[in-house]
Amino acid sequence: MSHLSKPVSEDIIKLCNQSAVIAPDWLGRSSLEVAPDLLGCRLVRRWADGRQLSATIVETEAYTEGDPACHAYRRETPRNRVMFGPPGFSYVYLIYGVYHCFNVVTDGDRTPSAVLIRAVELDTIPPWLAEYRAEKPTRWGAGPGKLCLLLDINRTLTDLPLTPATGLWLEYRDAAWQQRVAAGAVAFTQTTRIGLTQGADLPWRWYVTGSKAVSKR
Repeated sequence: MSHLSKPVSEDIIKLCNQSAVIAPDWLGRSSLEVAPDLLGCRLVRRWADGRQLSATIVETEAYTEGDPACHAYRRETPRNRVMFGPPGFSYVYLIYGVYHCFNVVTDGDRTPSAVLIRAVELDTIPPWLAEYRAEKPTRWGAGPGKLCLLLDINRTLTDLPLTPATGLWLEYRDAAWQQRVAAGAVAFTQTTRIGLTQGADLPWRWYVTGSKAVSKR
């Protein structure tokens, strides 16, 4: 396990000064670069009735070409086809027949690669969500299944571009958050992924060290 005080990509320092939707080109890199860079970025969900939630990403896992734990490891199928397409799309799948998992497609076209968003923490709690769960609000998005329930993400949102038009998108880190990283007030931990039978030894999971919303330390 290692602790990182700076993001992997220096480009994010420049981009975080923009309060804007993350562009597909920024995601068109290896998932091993994108996964730690997504920490501190925001996942935003907007419903047709105008309600909106914004959550800070605090835990990610990378899956890439040649990775035995990657859904696209063996071949292209109807289920994983979006992973072979261009970056900036959503990949949502169901596990145990119950829980959804949300992934961000990365890398270049025809290079299967994605980042699993494992945990988020709400930026604010609107009145209509005040009694959402009995547990502490910091734990509402502490896991891939829990965050999908919180943000109402399911397979109807798979294979869609991550833009406001689809109701689900990503935003760059804001400048204040990035300044905390640069000052050492926010640190990252890099360690192994969770719940795998193959590729379990690869240190391709990252989380915000001090966040109470991390699924597992």
